[in-house]
Amino acid sequence: MTTVMESPTPSTPAALGGSLPAILLKRGELTPSRVALRKKWLGRWREYTWQEYAERTSRIGLGLLELGVQPGDRVAVHSENRPAWVLCDLAAQGIGAVTVGIYPTSPASEVEYLLGHSEAVVHVVEDEEQFDKVMEVRDRLPNLRTIVVIDTRGIRDLDDPMVMTFRELEALGGPGDPAEFRRRVDAIDPADTGIIVYTSGTTGPPKGAMISHANMEAAARYADAVFDVDDRAEVLSYLPLCHIAERLISVINAVSWGYVVNFGEGGDTFVQDLREVQPTFFLGVPRVWEKMLAGIQIRMNDASRAKKATYRFWLKRGRKLAAKRMRSGLGPLDRVSYFLAWFLVFRSIREKLGLLRVRGALSGAAPIAPAVLEHFWAIGVPVLEGYGQTENTAQATITPRDDVRIGKVGRPVPETEIRIADDGEILTRGPGNFTGYFKDDAATAATLDADGWLHTGDIGELDADGYLAITDRKKDIIITAGGKNISPSEIENALKVSPYVREAIVIGDRRKYLSALIGIEPDTVGDWATRRRIVYTTYEDLAGKPEVRELIAGVVAETNRQFAQVETIKQFELLRKELDQEDGELTATQKVKRAAIEREFADVIDSMYQGV
Repeated sequence: MTTVMESPTPSTPAALGGSLPAILLKRGELTPSRVALRKKWLGRWREYTWQEYAERTSRIGLGLLELGVQPGDRVAVHSENRPAWVLCDLAAQGIGAVTVGIYPTSPASEVEYLLGHSEAVVHVVEDEEQFDKVMEVRDRLPNLRTIVVIDTRGIRDLDDPMVMTFRELEALGGPGDPAEFRRRVDAIDPADTGIIVYTSGTTGPPKGAMISHANMEAAARYADAVFDVDDRAEVLSYLPLCHIAERLISVINAVSWGYVVNFGEGGDTFVQDLREVQPTFFLGVPRVWEKMLAGIQIRMNDASRAKKATYRFWLKRGRKLAAKRMRSGLGPLDRVSYFLAWFLVFRSIREKLGLLRVRGALSGAAPIAPAVLEHFWAIGVPVLEGYGQTENTAQATITPRDDVRIGKVGRPVPETEIRIADDGEILTRGPGNFTGYFKDDAATAATLDADGWLHTGDIGELDADGYLAITDRKKDIIITAGGKNISPSEIENALKVSPYVREAIVIGDRRKYLSALIGIEPDTVGDWATRRRIVYTTYEDLAGKPEVRELIAGVVAETNRQFAQVETIKQFELLRKELDQEDGELTATQKVKRAAIEREFADVIDSMYQGV
């Protein structure tokens, strides 16, 4: 086995205090008038200072105490990203309680499971949609005592004794003694659980990963070196705060390092929000980067011949410059060339994407096709890959900025070890490793061994320089009828490089050849069809067009050229519907539930193997 360990801990701003609430209170004292948060509402941005952040957190924490919340109790938050989310999170942590995040897209059945399993005593909901979900199931939740509503528009049951508004909760703590909240914060044991993050549940019910205050402190310790952030940084908070990656960027690192977190209006306004904020650091899951790339390609289709030619010329030049930036850096002549590319082409593209000011960018949470990363590097966006999961507080590896190797997810972050087990599984050990699964000792024992190694469930390889390459999820490896082990994610990512492919699910376990279910990207395929005057109405209608099938057949054929014969796609079918979380096809983080897909589309899959 191969083991790599990083260097000792340097001094960081995280030395302001141990827990996040403790650091927040100190920032409220040391930099009271500096901006901590911004929230966009009806097109206008409202600022919150560090003093306001700290004082409101204190009042909400005291309000929770008035509701009878005790240390160790669970407080659930069910909302889109907004300041109230992080205020409740840090307020609950500050009094020794535990925050449980619930995805805003979770249906009522999942809300019931998460509230029931976590035994939450207070449930904070954003609006009427989330309120209706919990009201539907509250009679089956014996531990739930109070429902707090942030946005009360459209809600008629505010006189229900179990229901109160967010303003009432804050007002409840207003007369309280802030010194009491500080005493509670000072009493926090670093080993205690601060948050429970439920896993996405691709293969079964979600499991509640218990993350301690010490885990979060460790995760923030090297954010300046790992993510290139400091107190001058700005981020846009848009991925679900229930997810450990967004929690790390928008709460853990933001409070520890003192930078500004922006909350847009979400949903369809994301693109405009990003353009207005122009963050200095941007975290994107592969789907976001793929969507951005597809948008660039659509715009280039609409450009004049001269603009297309200019773009292609400088993109080719940008690729050559990117190769140097990834390793040795740019020389004087290269800097001149890059400035011209920036001035003539890339500045406009990056401004439209919302990435004009980005000096650090990260792709994580799932594998991404190298071609997508190479394209962003070519236009000057330095997207690094990282690797981590809920169970190690997203602390495993990061790509060094001065030695980027596309296709690998970097080297271990400081204080963390990476090891490859005999069966190829990736193991990690470090201060980010969680304390276990809530109410599930058997799952904890299967994941954390006696020596402190976290068994990630991923398969990978370490090279001689300590760079990690991830092959696939252990449970997803396909073993064909001929006994060949195949990694489906590598093929799926190669297919998704095409701007016309949104989803790709490779099939072939115990079968004679590989097939694939492919979901089209409606924006780019729709644009392609419109240009050819192909009339369509719905997604299903568009996916059923023979011309579209022929288009995707070309993508499959092109992709097959990259792989050995046994790894090529012999048959494919287009999905006639967009995959959806509420239908059980996707997790809340938009990961495909492979087993559910194979059950739901069993007839379609079988049709690809008829006569075999």
